[in-house]
Amino acid sequence: MKKWLLILFLMVSLKVAAQEKVEITESDYQNTSVEMADVMRSDGKIYVVVGIIAIIMAGIILYVINTERKIAKLEENFKD
Repeated sequence: MKKWLLILFLMVSLKVAAQEKVEITESDYQNTSVEMADVMRSDGKIYVVVGIIAIIMAGIILYVINTERKIAKLEENFKD
């Protein structure tokens, strides 16, 4: 079973690595605008994205702090 899974994952990874390459032209180097960001900023959606990212990061930070407090309490109990 492990051999078949390994073969399957190798085949999938080879399929991903075999994508077509797109030729880069001189106009690609001259392009300095980011259309997606400009559209999102003009619609006000960029602030929603930034807000969601901030909420996720705050949740991760609170989780880490809470876990650290629990570990410190366990360490104190273990020392006693």
